[in-house]
Amino acid sequence: MELSVLDEEMWFFIYLLEHYADYKGKPTGTVLQEWEDHGLIEEIYQGYFQYHQERIENAYDDIDSLLATGAHL
Repeated sequence: MELSVLDEEMWFFIYLLEHYADYKGKPTGTVLQEWEDHGLIEEIYQGYFQYHQERIENAYDDIDSLLATGAHL
């Protein structure tokens, strides 16, 4: 079975969410709520094409920047 691009994006979003939560030592639900509270879910989801090509730590740093300043690195 072949995944569509949308499926790949969703799987990566879930992967990123779970690994970012682990990196921060927080429950996944807490991190998702933080992203929602800052209005970043769509922004992070749309980062698929950038984030999946780089080291995962680059995505973490970018998300930290989005949370702190509202801007990408």
